[in-house]
Amino acid sequence: MTDNYSALSAVYDRFNGDLDYEGWADYLAGEIRAHADIPVKLVLDLCCGTGTMTLALDRRGYDMTGVDSSPEMLSVAREKAAEAGRGDAILFLCQDMLAFELYGTVQAVVSTLDSVNHMDGKADFLQMLSLVHNYLEPGGLFLFDVNTPYKFRTVYGTNAYVLEDEGVLCAWQNLYDPKAREFFTSVFTEDADGRYTRRDDYERETCFTPAEIRNMLEKSGFAVVSMHGGTDGSAPARDTERLYFTAKRL
Repeated sequence: MTDNYSALSAVYDRFNGDLDYEGWADYLAGEIRAHADIPVKLVLDLCCGTGTMTLALDRRGYDMTGVDSSPEMLSVAREKAAEAGRGDAILFLCQDMLAFELYGTVQAVVSTLDSVNHMDGKADFLQMLSLVHNYLEPGGLFLFDVNTPYKFRTVYGTNAYVLEDEGVLCAWQNLYDPKAREFFTSVFTEDADGRYTRRDDYERETCFTPAEIRNMLEKSGFAVVSMHGGTDGSAPARDTERLYFTAKRL
């Protein structure tokens, strides 16, 4: 994995402010209550980014650890945890999701906002699943979401987007083939003197079909216990843009 969102880290939350993290966290907590075979207290947020979901789950009583490969994103996460008075309660680790190490096992692993799409093919996906399986207690859950082939094809495609907020502009260009999506982002932030500083990022996502994901989970010692098309628990449809998986570690 080469993605680290270094340019986006300072503005990531500003461009994701419309996401209902609280509703999403309620959904995750509900899935944990419904499907875990063991009491769940220790939870890993894999690719935690700026820590918004980590903090939302912390507020729901889970003992959280956040792992991310971006030092810049983790710096924001630690600041947010400190501002919330949880700086000493949440452990943040700068590690790649293909090579992370924990101090012990957890009862649940969550990975949100299509983080697992950043696996560069099935071999990476299986390597990530091997590590999740290793640190997840039997009967515990792995909860994650993916962008669908429909979203890769129609929403991303070769489209370009410009996102603007006060003092910042993000230009975003997608490249597409049926199995992958590459995107280039340029972030312009206003300096104190009125000039703008430009920083560039490159990211890549791989498109996995639901059948491929199920197959890789089963090969890795998991059973899929639910797959939804929304955090309201709805069934997937042809135009679903994000799938939500809950898998149990056997």
